[in-house]
Amino acid sequence: MTKQTLKVVKIGGNVINNEEALFSFLKDFSELDGPKILVHGGGRKATEVSSAMGLKPQMINGRRVTDEATVEVVTMVYAGLLNKKVTAKLQSFGCNAMGLSGADANCILAHKRVVKDIDYGFAGDVDEINSEIIDVLLKNGVTPVFCAITHNKKGQLLNTNADTIASEVTIGMSELYNTELNFVFELKGVLESIDDKDSVITEINAEKYEQLVAQGIIADGMLPKMHNCFNSLKKGVGKVKIGDASLVKKSTKLYTTLSL
Repeated sequence: MTKQTLKVVKIGGNVINNEEALFSFLKDFSELDGPKILVHGGGRKATEVSSAMGLKPQMINGRRVTDEATVEVVTMVYAGLLNKKVTAKLQSFGCNAMGLSGADANCILAHKRVVKDIDYGFAGDVDEINSEIIDVLLKNGVTPVFCAITHNKKGQLLNTNADTIASEVTIGMSELYNTELNFVFELKGVLESIDDKDSVITEINAEKYEQLVAQGIIADGMLPKMHNCFNSLKKGVGKVKIGDASLVKKSTKLYTTLSL
């Protein structure tokens, strides 16, 4: 029996924080054929809300330190405001979406990150994806919309990197579907030159990736994103693409495709 293709799309804060861009993207996403899953972050909004509440966000190496107060804020913002905002907009386009955190239906089980050099607080690292329950939703025409909140099955909510959630969900669904992982961010793809927004490297395999890292073309914030991409491919994901919000349009031709 031929497997269906499942598309998992992760959108970054640059899309979520721009009403016009979000509206356009979600309309295009809703028109994608076949089963699909959306994953979103929302760190910028969490920082705004934290600051408004008198909390000072603490970031180390670009990652948020999640203390007890912060885990409450990010849960309110990610699993509440942003998740329901995205879900409601998808419903307006006729896409029957369901907003979820990892705790809902035990979809994503994680553990509190083990402290090595840095204590990130209630940051979560994914252990398990409940592919069977996610498959039930997909088979009933429901599009899951996951935020960046997981849980440890002991009552503790955890703040988990949205790129990682997208990667792990796609890996977890690969036994049931032909999976495609799409990372949507502010650029058209991986660029040859950061000063030329159209200098997209259209295809990158594992060998070329190592060369680009050595040359310093792939660096900083792109490194963990690319690590998630290649980790996904090694663990059964069929295709990975990186591009801007137009990535989900059928007419889009400029983006980066990754392969082993």
